[in-house]
This record gives sequence, structure tokens and C-alpha cells, in this order.
Amino acid sequence: MRKHGAKDVQDLTASIAGLGLLQPLLVQPFEEGFEVIAGQRRYHALCALAEEATPDPVPCVVMQEGEDAQAIEASLAENLMRLPMDEIDQYKAFAALVKKGMDAADIVARFAISEQAVTQRLALGTLLPPILTLYRKEEIGAASLRILTMATTAQQKAWLSLYRDDPNSAPQGYRLKSWLFGGSEIKTDVALFDLETYSGAVIRDLFGCDSYFDDAELFWTQQNLTISALKQSLEQEGWADVILLETGTRFAAWDYVDTALEEGGKVYIQVNHNGEVTVFKGQLSRKDVRKAKSKTEKAKPELTKPAQNYIDLHRHAAVRADLLGNHSLALRLIAAHMLSSSGHWTVYADPQKTAWEDIADSLSQNTGQQAFEAERSALTDLLKIEAETALARKDYQAGFTPRPTPCEVFEHLQTLSDNDILRLLTFLMAESLSATSSIIDSLGATLGTEMAKHWSPDSTFFELIRDKTTLNTMVRDYAGTQAAEEQLTATAKTHRTILSACLDGTRTPADPNWMPRYMAFPHGSYREDKTTVETDDRVKDASENQAKAA
Repeated sequence: MRKHGAKDVQDLTASIAGLGLLQPLLVQPFEEGFEVIAGQRRYHALCALAEEATPDPVPCVVMQEGEDAQAIEASLAENLMRLPMDEIDQYKAFAALVKKGMDAADIVARFAISEQAVTQRLALGTLLPPILTLYRKEEIGAASLRILTMATTAQQKAWLSLYRDDPNSAPQGYRLKSWLFGGSEIKTDVALFDLETYSGAVIRDLFGCDSYFDDAELFWTQQNLTISALKQSLEQEGWADVILLETGTRFAAWDYVDTALEEGGKVYIQVNHNGEVTVFKGQLSRKDVRKAKSKTEKAKPELTKPAQNYIDLHRHAAVRADLLGNHSLALRLIAAHMLSSSGHWTVYADPQKTAWEDIADSLSQNTGQQAFEAERSALTDLLKIEAETALARKDYQAGFTPRPTPCEVFEHLQTLSDNDILRLLTFLMAESLSATSSIIDSLGATLGTEMAKHWSPDSTFFELIRDKTTLNTMVRDYAGTQAAEEQLTATAKTHRTILSACLDGTRTPADPNWMPRYMAFPHGSYREDKTTVETDDRVKDASENQAKAA
């Protein structure tokens, strides 16, 4: 009757070797010998023992000729009618032997079962009696019983409380495992790090042969550090780029082409929510392949328009403030503007248009902007015009306030000293300086402008940075390498939280004097080429301003 597992007899071999053959084989005459009717596994176990030592005689029950029906009946009775002990009966029997001084090895030798099976049965001893009762009453299944062996006493009590309130509300099966691990069941076999370095506890599933980390957050801290080291190692191998995908993002292999390192192949690191990490080496997207062939498609800008607007205005404010004290340079700038191809030179104030209201609020806190407004107020008093009037023209803007006629202004200017006129010209040059002009870089470098004197990072700035790789590099520079590596796969929101914590003092920054590369002179970048990215939109805005001025 037994068709499957007849030759899997390791447990039975040990039993016969230790206790002898407890039940004879059932045989009947066949040709010149006998055939086994019942006891096929015992027969194979005896054959295995005979290979190791001279066999002893084997007791057999011989069926008589013509008893085929009875032979089948006997086989059925032997294989199907006997009821085995259930798991709890076995646990109680083994536990009683342990109390008498036996260990797992003794039980294995005596009953000829695997050590794993003994360990599994003894693990049931960690369960509370009411849970064992529920299993005996068949109110919970074997799968749930086994999963509960991984639960602490407190977790078992909590589960029992749920079950007593409403059996349907107590998770069972796969939902029980998710409940037990807080929805974050992470197997130890996905860890990239040495398990001996894990300071938490490892929970072993004796029935499923799996083990799990007890603290998902602690696991991710160590896993991220290892991923960071892996990423650096791959970068040192010379790949064109090593890209860490957002956690949970699947690598779309069908949309990529195998590409050698020498041909610009990239590496993608896929991190699943269950902690599993997969590395895809030598990949290039079909889109990148097309770009390499045509070389016509532009790269995605590093900064969004609002982020570029924020940076432009803050740098503009700082440079203008520094220009106020350098009249000689201002005169040369005026000459440069007059000599350039700009038609009849008319001075227009830079509109300082802000993309977001938050950017306007942030700009008002820039000490360079404050110093410039203070100078405006002083010069409007000197010229005896209304304080809200822009000294440079703003005809194209709403709310324009009419100014005195040129004759009236000319007559008043004749009463001022040369120093006052230089001061006025310097201000006019600064007020008309375009916020998006590339000359801001040149001026800032020439003046030695230090952004830290006028500006410090704020939440608006961090909110405008959307690129996660850029944010992680900022965390590395501001909060430190450890923080960046531990949060390598975290969301952009998490990175901003760390940066803001350094900003408000709740976290000690690694570099208290940190300044984003974007605020340097010349403008820095967080991309490999370290070049300033100017989008078509910025060029378009500058062209529109020039057209309005003309």
C-alpha cells in the first residue's frame, strides 16, 4: 500500500538497531523466495543494516497460498488503521523522559526519530496550557500552534485575550505570523551582515526551519550600513553608476539591456520590504541606450524650478549686499552693462519673483536682503522720495508709484556729493542685477561672498530638494556619514527630518558650519560632473526679463 517514502528509512534504521525488530514482516511465497506484503520500510531498513554488519535472522509471518484478499486486508490494517500519537502526546511523553534525566540525544537514540523532531515537540512546552487545549479541541490548527511557539508568554496571553473576546479577531495562520512580528517578519537569511554582529534576538521557527529578527528597526540599521559598504565597493569597481532603488521598488529587468562595465553598464540594487537585497550588475535601460545613440535627449535637471528659484534669490541677495560697499567694482559693472548689447540702457529693478510664498518668507530673513532694504530706505530719504518707491524702474509691475520728473531729480542730484552719487550708482547696479544671471557666480567669487553671513539652511530649502540621492549626500555632509549610511534606503521625508533636526539643535551636526554646495561661488552640484544645471526655463525667464527691459 505504501507507494511514497518507502526507502526513506533513517529513523526506522536507528530504531531497529537500538531496539530490534518489534513487528515481524508479513510475507508470502513468490517464485523461489518470498515477497513482502506488509513491512516494506522495515525490509529496506534491515537491508541497510545488513550492509554494515552480519544480519540476524528476521521474524516473518508467512501468508498461505490463496490468501491474496487477506494479504491486502492485512496491509490495509497495518498502514491505515493504526492511529499515531499527536504532537501534544509526543511532547508530553518526551517531556516526561526529560524530567527523568534524558536529553534530546537520548530520546533520538531510543525512539529513532530525528533530533529536529524531538526539538519541535519539546518546543510545545513553551505554550500556555489554554492554547494546547484549543488545539486538542481542534479550534486552532497545527500551523497556528507551531507559530505560537515563537511567541513570548506576554504575546501568547495577548493572543488568548483576543481569542476569548472574539475567536474571529484573533489572527491565525499567516496573519498570526504578521501579527507576531508587527507586520515586519524579516528572515535571517536575507541579512547581508554577519548574524553574530546582530545585538538583538533571533526567533527560530522550529517547525518551518526558519528564523527571524526580533527588531526590524535594528535589522535595517545594520542592513543599511552593509548596503552602503556594498554600494561603495561596486563604485570602486568602476561601474558607470550604482543606483539604489527605493525600498520596495522592483527592478524592471525586461526594460534593461545587459551592458558590460566597459560600455557604460550600471548596477541596480533592489531592496525589498522583507529585507532581501538583489544586485543587478551590467544593466542599461533601453531609454539610456536610445539616448546614447541619438545624444539628443536632455538629462533630467538636478533641481526643480522652485528650488533653483530659491537658490538664485538667496545668492543674488548676498552678492548685492556685498556689492554695496565696493563702489569701484560697481562703476565697472555699470560700464559693462552700458557697453554690452542691451540697446538703450534703462535700469530695471530685478523683480525677485518667488515661486512659492514660503520662499518669499525665507528671503525676508536673509541678512543680505535686510541690508539691501535698509540701504534703499536711506537713499530714498537722501533723494527725498517715497520710501516704497523702487529706485530702479518697475513700470512693468503692478503697484508702480510715480516718481519725480527727470528735471526735478537732476536738480536734486546736483546738491549731493560725489560719494553720495557713487553710493546711488552702486545701489542702482545692485538693484538691477539679474537674479538668474551667470554673473552672480563671477561676482560672488570676486567679492569673496560668504553665504553663512547672510543665510542659514531652513525648512523651506530642505522641502524644495526632491532628489533623494542629493538629500542623502546632504545628510552625509551635515549629519555625518553614519547617519547617511543608516538611512540609505529611507524616504526623502526621513532625510529632511534628519537635516531639520540638525538645524533646530535636536541633533548634533557633524559639521556645524555646513553649507550646501548650491550656495558656493561658483555654484556647486551634488552630481558627479559638479556642473551647474541651467534649464531651458531659466534661460527663457532671463530672455523675458531682457525683453521687458527693452
